[in-house]
Amino acid sequence: MKKLTIGTRGSELALWQANHIQSELAAIGIEAEIKIIKTQGDKILNLCLDKLEGKGFFTKELEEELLAGTIDLAVHCLKDLPTNHPAGLTIAAIPTREEATEYLLILKDCVDVSQKLSLKKGAMVGTSSNRRKAQLLGLRSDLEIEDLRGNVPTRIQKLRDENYDAIMLAKAGIKRLGLDVSEFHIEELEPTEFVPAPAQGALAIQIRENDHELFDALQKLHDPATAEEVGVERKVLNIFEGGCHMPLGCYCKKEDGQFEVWTSKAETADDFPERLFLRSETTEGLAEKIVAKFDKERKKPAKVFISREIGEHSYFRKALESNNIEIEGRSLIRTFPIVTVLDQFILKNIDWIFFSSRNSVEYFFNLKPQLPKKTQFGVVGRGSEDALRKFGHFADFVGTSGDISEVAEDFAKLVSGKNVLFPRAQDSLQSIQKSLPADAKIIDLPIYETVIEENIDQSYADVLIFTSPSNVDAYFADNLLEPGQQVIAIGNSTGKKFDEMGVKYVLPYSPDEIGLSEAVFGIEIR
Repeated sequence: MKKLTIGTRGSELALWQANHIQSELAAIGIEAEIKIIKTQGDKILNLCLDKLEGKGFFTKELEEELLAGTIDLAVHCLKDLPTNHPAGLTIAAIPTREEATEYLLILKDCVDVSQKLSLKKGAMVGTSSNRRKAQLLGLRSDLEIEDLRGNVPTRIQKLRDENYDAIMLAKAGIKRLGLDVSEFHIEELEPTEFVPAPAQGALAIQIRENDHELFDALQKLHDPATAEEVGVERKVLNIFEGGCHMPLGCYCKKEDGQFEVWTSKAETADDFPERLFLRSETTEGLAEKIVAKFDKERKKPAKVFISREIGEHSYFRKALESNNIEIEGRSLIRTFPIVTVLDQFILKNIDWIFFSSRNSVEYFFNLKPQLPKKTQFGVVGRGSEDALRKFGHFADFVGTSGDISEVAEDFAKLVSGKNVLFPRAQDSLQSIQKSLPADAKIIDLPIYETVIEENIDQSYADVLIFTSPSNVDAYFADNLLEPGQQVIAIGNSTGKKFDEMGVKYVLPYSPDEIGLSEAVFGIEIR
């Protein structure tokens, strides 16, 4: 094969991508040179990125040179490519995707670990993405979001110059450029928590449609699994017909033979984003099903019951009320401390402390423990993580899956040979403890008890959410499900109660307020 010419933009990240593909081609015996092409997106500096990405502003000139035959292939960030191709061009290969995780880089004197995202109140965050803005404000309505342009190093320098308190960037870009950002506090936001742009982290190699020899050669660089996943995300974007100026995030991954898809969409950057999570065994019709769930005419629950008190400013409340869904929140159990003075000696050689609920966090720290500096923390979900933050601590392990067996398996990998303390409810099922390796030393610490309320009033809400097995027992001691009512169970142990009752239920992907809101919006009201 003749020596090829790779077309690319001239930014540091685009050149990294082009050089990476050049190296990959060399590894399969194909020689290539790089040609830098300036695009419209490189010249327009007064528009936010959401009005540029996905609209061809970063790709049009590359595509024109491909069609003219002055280059043989173009390397793109796939999220920059419009979902409809110019006639005569095709995507020949999509290499293995980099992580789609987001980085929130924060000036260290602007960090407040007690707050969600570790940002001080009223912090100024730099981003030009409407998608990021909507999700940031959904999590923290007190933040001030300001426009941020420039290539990745330029944006980081603007933070270094203290033009912002924090900025948000894709982890993939920082990782590919090998940039040192250790001077900042890094808040790493997984794509299941903060939904990335469709195809974020993926590259695309575009060629002429009739260049069959090159297409065949490039299949050695193609990753079918990545292509299938990002194909779902781009199909969602295509059906919405909004381009990337729409505050839309979509992330798909295949897990245990099923496609799992997270979608976040808002009408504008200032509106609260609606979240959805779906599982499917096939990609056929999946994007269409996702988009249909966001139809304004689709019937949603009018009222949702949840077996806990819901704070005025909670994410769950804001998510439901932004869709005119009434919330009936009341706890069906009461909790009481059973330890009032903590024996500080038991903490002396503790390596890990694991919390399986918000209550266990609060009751433990109310005992004013004196912890060794080496102590690490594990939590069962983001709700417990937020509770831990309020006491000034980060979670070193967060079990984001609603499947407690998966959480236990992941945590067990970290604690071989370690001393692990479990502050817990007296009637806890101790699912995590039972899964730890034999050489892990378990220190058991029951610190509170739960008491079931009596004479629980019936709820006539469309959806009933139960937050623990105790709440299930309390409610169904006196009540039955009404016809048409649907159930959401937080966690496997709560779900098992419904299995025993023969009641169908929805299990959220994550046992937190984001996961709950996703589950509510996914329910079909009949």
